[in-house]
Amino acid sequence: MPPFPSTSPMSPPPAPSPIPLSVPPVPASVPYPDTPVPASGPTPTPSGIKGAYWPSWLAKKVPSSSIPTTYFTHIFYAFVVPDNTSFQLLVSQADEQSMINFTSTIHSLSPSTKAMLSIGGGTGSPILPSMTSFQDNRASFIRSTIDVARNCGFDGLDLDWEFPINSENMLNLALLFKEWRLAISIDSLTSSKPPLILSAAVYFSPNALLSGTFYPGDAIRNYLDFLNPMCYNYQGSWDTRATGASALLYDKSSNISTSCGISSWKENGVPSRNLVMGIPLYGNTWKLKDPNDHGIGAPAVGVGPGTKGEMSYDKIVTFNLENNATIVYNNETVSTYSYAGTNWIGYDDTNSITAKIKYAKAQGLGGYFFWALGFDSNWTLSRTASMAWDDGI
Repeated sequence: MPPFPSTSPMSPPPAPSPIPLSVPPVPASVPYPDTPVPASGPTPTPSGIKGAYWPSWLAKKVPSSSIPTTYFTHIFYAFVVPDNTSFQLLVSQADEQSMINFTSTIHSLSPSTKAMLSIGGGTGSPILPSMTSFQDNRASFIRSTIDVARNCGFDGLDLDWEFPINSENMLNLALLFKEWRLAISIDSLTSSKPPLILSAAVYFSPNALLSGTFYPGDAIRNYLDFLNPMCYNYQGSWDTRATGASALLYDKSSNISTSCGISSWKENGVPSRNLVMGIPLYGNTWKLKDPNDHGIGAPAVGVGPGTKGEMSYDKIVTFNLENNATIVYNNETVSTYSYAGTNWIGYDDTNSITAKIKYAKAQGLGGYFFWALGFDSNWTLSRTASMAWDDGI
């Protein structure tokens, strides 16, 4: 598969061409040593998880002090990268101070909001296969993550591996989760502090890259507090032949959709309450072949406005206003698009996000998360999602 040119380090790579809805049964999870399951860490609160990733490189644009924490229960500091030799988190003094400032600010604004440290991302993911391949490497990694989390005041740890691609990766990932949970439990006992939360960001489907290689469902269920499927980037700049709804909830023609991904995770043994559905705060753009043919799937000849065919929601709002764009909400797919001349943008707005949150609650999901803070427009979508989630609680 060609490399994915993306301005979003937490963007899944392009989904393969749609395949029929009749997919083979989900195979059993990758085996791993049968050891007692340590006590799990904190479980999601009854009110659910309202998460968002905060790209630390956007600190000047969106300082942590500007985040309206009332809209979020979990905020992820993204990303910290392990050293490619020692596999430890070798944090510079400046980065350590940045993380301490982040956690202290979040906790002062909202003591109940959890500050999570996310590890990996687009830059760090290539290091993870080597790190997970040997027990000593995993041990060094695990010790350093717990030390950094405790020293910097984080409430939990999150792994963003983009993406495990074979059965060996998945076996080692299962071992990592098991050993990480055990180390977190021991740390809690020895420090008399609450256990660190443990989560992971994953492909929208348990069938990684739709390749036939499946995530280890048993390890995810037994050792993680919750799981963040990245339910977006189904269409994008890697295919400019036609426009696409890049984060659609439903797709009658294929299994590349959020509803299919969530259903597959459940079939792979992950409880609904442990699934936290990803929602993008950005859209994908195309250049229409014919400005008069502008529906979803309309012929296109290239990327549209934005950076390499991507545009953050705040810029989409501005573009739509400045270009008097026509905005269309598609109820069948639960997605929104706008067009002006030959420019076409597919994204989520207040309508589609409200519908997605209702879907998440109806499915009994543990919550939702956004990628990423800094892309919203005056916190409009963050507020919309929070209010929709709280409606009826």
